[in-house]
Amino acid sequence: MNTGDTAFMMICTALVFFMTPGLAFFYGGLVRRKNVVNTMLACTFIMGLSVVMWILFGYSLSFGGNHAGIIGDFRWFGLNGIGMGDAGPYAPTIPHFVYIAFQMMFAMITPALITGSLVGRVKFKALFIFILLWSIVVYYPMAHMVWGDGGLLAELGSVDFAGGNVVHISSGVSALVFAIILGRRKGYEHTAYRVHNIPFVALGAFILWFGWFGFNAGSALAADGLAAHAFLTSAVSSASAMLSWMLIDVVKDKKPTLVGASTGLVVGLVAITPGAGFVPMWSAFIIGALVSPIYSFTISILKGKLKIDDALDAFGCHGIGGIWGGIATGIFGKHSINNVAKWDGLVFGDYRLFVAQIIGIVVTIAVAIVGTLVCLAIVRIFTELRVDEKEEKIGLDISEHGESAYPTFNGLDS
Repeated sequence: MNTGDTAFMMICTALVFFMTPGLAFFYGGLVRRKNVVNTMLACTFIMGLSVVMWILFGYSLSFGGNHAGIIGDFRWFGLNGIGMGDAGPYAPTIPHFVYIAFQMMFAMITPALITGSLVGRVKFKALFIFILLWSIVVYYPMAHMVWGDGGLLAELGSVDFAGGNVVHISSGVSALVFAIILGRRKGYEHTAYRVHNIPFVALGAFILWFGWFGFNAGSALAADGLAAHAFLTSAVSSASAMLSWMLIDVVKDKKPTLVGASTGLVVGLVAITPGAGFVPMWSAFIIGALVSPIYSFTISILKGKLKIDDALDAFGCHGIGGIWGGIATGIFGKHSINNVAKWDGLVFGDYRLFVAQIIGIVVTIAVAIVGTLVCLAIVRIFTELRVDEKEEKIGLDISEHGESAYPTFNGLDS
């Protein structure tokens, strides 16, 4: 084992952990005043639930053994049989515990991304049960299929450096399905939903950008040139997407906005995630610059024409951003950068990686749709999915938790 790699990976693990509080601020700033506590608590409870589940059985199901390339087993239940000095099978230069902790942070933030599509109307009890089930039905199998030993998509040649399929597409598609089943917020067609705290949004975006360097660079699993490459492609894509989004704001509304810049930098990070350690540096400019208009166009269709109430654009950012990133990896990926990619991308004259990426994306979408529908069917056995109309009008902070983010005495807390 290597102490430099170990120290680097522990720092990256802490950075990825910090992303979930960052997401809480990002989402919390975007919602209405009366739903801030509920929105931030949705991320908070997942931080606790995901750790307990991951250590008990999540890691073992994701990375222990192999059954049909889809799921692991319970050989490492409660981390049984793993010593603190043991090197793991996936990263031999770091302790097994460090790899487990790093992957645990991915299992934490992924279901938290879903909550952005549901704000203002989902019952907390229903959300809690859903996240528990979704982690088992969707996340653990996806982690195994993409990153596990003998995983189905890995064997097909599909690559995903840091979670385009596992994290972003799976959560984005599930968020869209849940939002459609849940239905629109009351008065959705006639209400202008304003961002209530722009500094929160910016703070959350900056924390996410900071943590994302650990998310992507850490996925090299060593303190080496590949980690540095992933670090820089992440910076380039995010910066390009931010500038691209600001240009879109100026063209559409004649003014750049802080919310737009914050959104752009986040979606740029999403887009580069699957290819951060596979694509050449110059392509990161293209991947980031193009994702903002792709995202903006998709959201205009979803919300403008289809009237789907994906409240905080979880599908647009993570679903569409992840799909574009996966496709872009198939276009620009290079075997010489990372030999995990069996072939070069489409732009270099080989179609096989591109085809494998499309297959991986389609499989991920299918797993997310079917898995989400199954989980929702089970949740409905125990509780209704959404709060009643009166509770929604009052706000979920008071009706679900008895707390207010901004208590006043003038009756203007709506």
